Amino acid sequence: MSSGNVGRLPLMNVVKFKGVPILQQLHLEERLVRTSPQNWCIVNDGTNEPTIVMGISGKPAELLEIGSVLQDKIQVVKRFTGGGTVIVYHGTVFLSFICNKNVVPTVQPYPRPIMS
Repeated sequence: MSSGNVGRLPLMNVVKFKGVPILQQLHLEERLVRTSPQNWCIVNDGTNEPTIVMGISGKPAELLEIGSVLQDKIQVVKRFTGGGTVIVYHGTVFLSFICNKNVVPTVQPYPRPIMS
């Protein structure tokens, strides 16, 4: 990349965590999406407690074995966005990008092009 382009690249704030509970990370992400016009990259190396994370429209009765979840005392949280249901634990590395759509207009807000 030529040095002439450097001045035009958008700035990205980077936040690194280790072992932050996913619920706390999701709260931070939602706050940034709703209040910050800046671009953010959040890296979280693991989460201390195994947790099931569901998308906003996920239905626990359809996606979880409720008896096992209760017996094993696994925390279940719903994120404020869509997406599938996942289990996260200490070996999960989280990487989230929150970008101002006016700064990166060519980036689509959904992963379909990446998945094709």
